[in-house]
Amino acid sequence: MASEYVAFSTLVDHAPARLWEVIGDPEVYPRFLAGISLCERVPAAGSQHGTTYRVRVDRGSGGVTDHWVQALISRPAEKLVLAGVPDTGSWVSVHFSALGAGRTRLAFVFFNPNLPVPGGAGWTRARIKSWARAGVDRIRAYLAREPGTDLVNRGAYGTRSGVLRTLLRSGVLAPGGPGRMLGQLTSVARWGYTLVGGYGAAAARVPERTALIDGTSTRTYGELEHRTERLAAGLAGLGLGPGSTVGLLARNHAAMVESMLACGKLGASVVLINIALAGQQVVDAVGEHGVDTVIRDDEFSSLVRYLPQDVRQVSTAAHPDGSGQLSMRALSTGVTHAVPERPPRAGTVVVMTSGTSGTPKGARRPASRGLASIAGILSRIPLQAGERMLISAPIFHAWGLAGLQISTPLRATVVLQERFDAEECLRMIAEQRCTTLFAIPIMLRRILDLPEDVRSAYDTSSLRIVASSGSALSGALVTEFMSVFGDILYNFYGSTEVSWAAVADPTDLRAAPTTAGRPPLGTRLGVLNIEGRPVPPGATGRIFVGNEMLFEGYTDGGSREVRDSLMDTGDLGYIDADGRLFVSGRQDEMVISGGENVFPRSVEEALAYLPQVADVAVVGVDDEEFGQRLAAYIVLHEGSRLDDELVRAYIRHRLPRFAVPRDVVFVDELPRNPTGKILKNRLVETQWLARRG
Repeated sequence: MASEYVAFSTLVDHAPARLWEVIGDPEVYPRFLAGISLCERVPAAGSQHGTTYRVRVDRGSGGVTDHWVQALISRPAEKLVLAGVPDTGSWVSVHFSALGAGRTRLAFVFFNPNLPVPGGAGWTRARIKSWARAGVDRIRAYLAREPGTDLVNRGAYGTRSGVLRTLLRSGVLAPGGPGRMLGQLTSVARWGYTLVGGYGAAAARVPERTALIDGTSTRTYGELEHRTERLAAGLAGLGLGPGSTVGLLARNHAAMVESMLACGKLGASVVLINIALAGQQVVDAVGEHGVDTVIRDDEFSSLVRYLPQDVRQVSTAAHPDGSGQLSMRALSTGVTHAVPERPPRAGTVVVMTSGTSGTPKGARRPASRGLASIAGILSRIPLQAGERMLISAPIFHAWGLAGLQISTPLRATVVLQERFDAEECLRMIAEQRCTTLFAIPIMLRRILDLPEDVRSAYDTSSLRIVASSGSALSGALVTEFMSVFGDILYNFYGSTEVSWAAVADPTDLRAAPTTAGRPPLGTRLGVLNIEGRPVPPGATGRIFVGNEMLFEGYTDGGSREVRDSLMDTGDLGYIDADGRLFVSGRQDEMVISGGENVFPRSVEEALAYLPQVADVAVVGVDDEEFGQRLAAYIVLHEGSRLDDELVRAYIRHRLPRFAVPRDVVFVDELPRNPTGKILKNRLVETQWLARRG
């Protein structure tokens, strides 16, 4: 039965002062108490005394609700009383009694416990006690440094039944004519689950369906198969084949995709070169990867001007700028060479890492090892066969490439945005009736920055999935985007090295806007300490991931640390009491100031909620007294005002004192790479600051 008053006590093998470290800090409650997805300090209203918190309660299928509580009594290691604000007639108290030998009796009293216990007043005494004791046990294990069991999806890479259900639900597996289904199987048998195999299988199944749309052309699956056969034959005439390495320097358009497919059919490896690299970096990348042919857009001719003479160049343009230049069109016209038989080995695809802290490295991406890998993504992002997918994220990076790869088993129509423009993106969604958008966070920010009358001029009602990845998605951006476009946002957390780690769906993001979500089907996720063992429940550690798509190493011979088949992501984070992953920041970005560990992302998240702030980055800089100090770089919305003292006062209220930035710098813009990641290494460069200061 429901209860208005619940009292009970429990013994814990820790001293009161140790328990107070957690219980006295409500902001960490989501790590230990199931159903509390968010707890943050907020400014107190009127004459209220004591710290006030906004608490978000996740009621599962019942949605989430926000409540406000105030710490009426907060006596360290003695007593804590939290009450509803305004007075709701509900409160909870915790009394600490030292028993000696490092033990404590915790006495709990819940009065009218509709807050913050998940489930509300309908909870029974037994359920409330069980919920609280489970939280206390996680706190006990955390303080005792007991290894946790937060290794999600331990065991086999997805059960066969789970994979089958997912593929049937998405329409990847669907009945068809025997002839066409045989063609599908033949393509997969020949090429495997590669991009070539995926497009070939789709061409056998639905040759008349539109495969690609860009700004100037439309290709059906059948046409794409025919065109890439001819281009492969033309490239073979140049001597390309197994063992060749082709550099691809292009924007999102059909010719880029055709180049990848033609090279794949020859068994040649493809290096996707970042179009934002400087000319010398392109020359270095070509040399380091043994590139013998570069296929590029004419606009990047200046970047390849100083390549060695023995590196062939092929233009993607129908009519190249330079006279006598080789072009894809010319190679495909009047072809007399037959397409070679299946090469002895499939060519690899090399994706350049983001290079936010140095020179980008090449990462060898594996081909999909089967339908289980596809089912993993579809288990968290409910894409359907026949989607109309707008890919605005650059294909030369892992996220745009992932969108292209997942489109083929879905036999989807892909719309490619060559250059991102926020209004053009909305126009393409409206005109092409796109159902899915693959984008990066800065693109979503630019869409929201459009005037409301501009956004509303385009009918985006067809859009049911917006999949974002490539850089951190701030809680403020999540909340604003979903308030404008509805519950269609999915946050994909992964990297070039591990492919995917977790996905936050709209339900996760409503409950906890900063979460990275939960691992897909067949993915193992561990938060480990420096020795490679699981950290205690709720503790921060190194994020490791295991799946079938871990990269095969860097092209310079390096790799990432692997523990028990789990690969290090390079990120730090924790798993909350409900099994959601949270990324605290990069391992190399953690700042140690005066002996305290600070993650810049927590400060960035707090500052992003200020209405004046359009963009923000926080970094650590050297400090003679404290070792390091925080520096905040802030871009203001046009017409907004903010000063450094207000920034410090705001953070001082929201976060611990050691998280207050000593330096506050207002800049016109932040340096970003093409996937939207902030180049933090440049923020501390004197020349950049001089230009922006």
